[in-house]
Amino acid sequence: MSEPVRLQKYLAQCGLASRRKAEQLIADGKISVDGVVVREMGVSIRPGVNLVAYAGKKLVAEERLVYYLLNKPPGYVTTIADPQGRPIVTSLIKASGVRLFPVGRLDLDTEGALILTNDGELAQKIQHPSNETSKSYEALVRGWPGREKLALLERGVVLEGKRTSPASLSILAAKGGNCLVKITIHEGRKRQVKKMFSHIGHPVLHLKRIAYGKLHLDGLPNGAYRKLNPSDLKKIFL
Repeated sequence: MSEPVRLQKYLAQCGLASRRKAEQLIADGKISVDGVVVREMGVSIRPGVNLVAYAGKKLVAEERLVYYLLNKPPGYVTTIADPQGRPIVTSLIKASGVRLFPVGRLDLDTEGALILTNDGELAQKIQHPSNETSKSYEALVRGWPGREKLALLERGVVLEGKRTSPASLSILAAKGGNCLVKITIHEGRKRQVKKMFSHIGHPVLHLKRIAYGKLHLDGLPNGAYRKLNPSDLKKIFL
């Protein structure tokens, strides 16, 4: 008989979502075990013995773990489904028989580096604050923020009652009276980069994520993707 495993971990192994997102699906009553909806976090199941389902569809743990780096184009949502019918990022990757989910989110109008995988453990590692995984962006901001304003962001500013962690910033170029800035952060708050620049009076006009750690897009065309190997995965945490 198979060994028991926590339900949220099993959902991640099935490629349904990261473990954190899986916990939310459980809390929302979206998961059933042997036909009974489960909302508690402490439930364990036995793979191959208990029938686990999402929205009535049986889930089976995937043995083959895959990883992709996508250069997300604007206009795509970074969820596995969208009630408004907007295009989703997983539709851009042709991975037959593998259920992928995005690691973290990018706004509808934001483009750039996005990892998609069926490995819930890796997704949790990337997103967990304790690992301080860096993410770098190119932000086209309105006007020209002076050195003092950029220094504020580097030290950290208070957004919605909580100070941001120190960031790294550098000016890349002038763009018709506006400014292209590279910013590297170690957090993943919702719309954090946009809120940071709005805080200093220079709202973001265009935003592109260019790297997770040392894993860069490296010329990957907009809308294209490539498969990641173990060496690539190590770069995420550098």
